[in-house]
Amino acid sequence: MLTFTPARTDDSIAAELLNRYFAEREQTFPSAQGAYTVNLPDAGRFVPPAGDFVLAELDGTPVGCGGVRRIEDAVGPDGEPIVRFEIKHLWLAPDARGRGAGRVLLTELERRAIALGATRLVLDTNESLAAAGNLYRTSGYTETMPYNDNPNATHWYGKNV
Repeated sequence: MLTFTPARTDDSIAAELLNRYFAEREQTFPSAQGAYTVNLPDAGRFVPPAGDFVLAELDGTPVGCGGVRRIEDAVGPDGEPIVRFEIKHLWLAPDARGRGAGRVLLTELERRAIALGATRLVLDTNESLAAAGNLYRTSGYTETMPYNDNPNATHWYGKNV
């Protein structure tokens, strides 16, 4: 069973998991798109009320991580504020994949963002991450216009909550 422990992105275990995530992306990033750009997370953006970050654990062993952070609010069609949180650094070790843990981790991150006041969730991904794109689409996310200038991203998704 997957469990979650709050952490700071600069804690030793979280930093190790993030380093594994970035190393994997650098190794598997499509060469036709250039080099993968590593953007280390600002720990202060992933603590309440600005955000949250968790370690995902199986039987007490850290196997993944992910976070949410508030980004600039948007304005809805009737002028109402849209409180946006971005899902970032959702990653599972290869041996933890393929058993539904990604969906459980995504659901936990959504829950945490909603608890912090999110009314819309956004995220970006790269087309080379087909399983991630499928996870997002089957979790109710729809493609949207780019909301950032992430050089690693080819697809942007959003979901009202």
